Amino acid sequence: MRMSRKLLVLTLFLSAVITPVSAVEIPKDFSLSGSGYGHGVGMSQMGARSMALAGQTSDQILQYFYKDVLIQPLDDSKILRVNIGHLLTNTKISTGTKGGVVQLFIGDIGDQVDLTPLAVFTTKASLNLSVLGASVLPSITVRKKTTAFAKSRNFTIRWSGTRYLPGVDAVLSVNHNRAAKKYRYGQIQVRAIKDAVLGYRLELTNSVRLADEYLWGISEVPSFWPIEALKAQSIASRSYALSKAGIYRSACDCEIYAKISDQMFLGYAKEIEFKYGEIWKKTVTESTGLVITQAGLPIAAYFFSSSGGRTELALNAWGSAKAYTQIVDDPGSLDITLNPRFVTWNRVITQDVVAGAFLLPDVATLEILFRNESGTVGKIRATSSTGVQFTIRGETFRSRTKIPSAYFDLVSVQN
Repeated sequence: MRMSRKLLVLTLFLSAVITPVSAVEIPKDFSLSGSGYGHGVGMSQMGARSMALAGQTSDQILQYFYKDVLIQPLDDSKILRVNIGHLLTNTKISTGTKGGVVQLFIGDIGDQVDLTPLAVFTTKASLNLSVLGASVLPSITVRKKTTAFAKSRNFTIRWSGTRYLPGVDAVLSVNHNRAAKKYRYGQIQVRAIKDAVLGYRLELTNSVRLADEYLWGISEVPSFWPIEALKAQSIASRSYALSKAGIYRSACDCEIYAKISDQMFLGYAKEIEFKYGEIWKKTVTESTGLVITQAGLPIAAYFFSSSGGRTELALNAWGSAKAYTQIVDDPGSLDITLNPRFVTWNRVITQDVVAGAFLLPDVATLEILFRNESGTVGKIRATSSTGVQFTIRGETFRSRTKIPSAYFDLVSVQN
């Protein structure tokens, strides 16, 4: 009897080993179609443009997209620390302004004056900054001859024409990651900060007056748009910046990033745009101090390019409720004349990108579980080839896969 049971167990075991299991096919790509560009929360920039063309004022535009808010003057004279270079290994700084002077100081010197600079250079030279261990290593190159200076944890850079140094109005060119940007105002700080993954890297920040020097460089919408749309954008940008001012972020040595994780800060290049740069600068100046508030405080006035026809709640997008966000109709985003690229869009997302979005080794199927009232995907679920399932928000999926918006449908899979 015992032998029979052993034989039975052995037979079942061998059957399990040799019985073929039908393989689950893993798609190579996933095809999606959608509408809109951005997270959908707050002011639709395309919607604001459409409303301005229809004769609506900036106040009407802002009151439409943000719930229970006031537009009122607040003190915006703060100095804002803007990150203009994140996790860098090196950067190069120079000026092409004839007669311009650049100074390099040891340390983060704030508003101190009457300090002796470590080095001074003009148009014939460039300042090179690299990371060495936990320090910043500076050197200056003049006519192919390079002089290195003692390393330090941080440095400050000033140039002529700013509030710190009288003289010719110099413009700095800051080069890193194969791109050059121009800066005209404030001062620049560079600091070595330790990243949990990459180790020590350079953080480059520009300290500028929020009211004008910062806002003049915001590049969120084209400067040829209707004035009331530009005014709405300038007030929203000021409100967003004020909501971040005074909150120091150690990871970037800043209060705000100069990129879309906060808002795009282009620097002096925005102000000197051909034909239209002065229009943006004038609009910002004329709206000085105007802020979107709720309960007397500036709101983090989120904005985005265009929606799929309705705006979104912060709660749906990010899981954190903001009383001033609401779902409203946004027909301007669906105007093919105004928004030809994103009224509809199609994307093919590769298997590895989709799997990475769900933190799975592979994804066999995708399923939209529900949609929000706005029309965005509320939750989307992936199932791996082994049957493991993982669910994330539609906005999280958008962010991780870099698709234009969370207003999308699943079209097909390609094997």
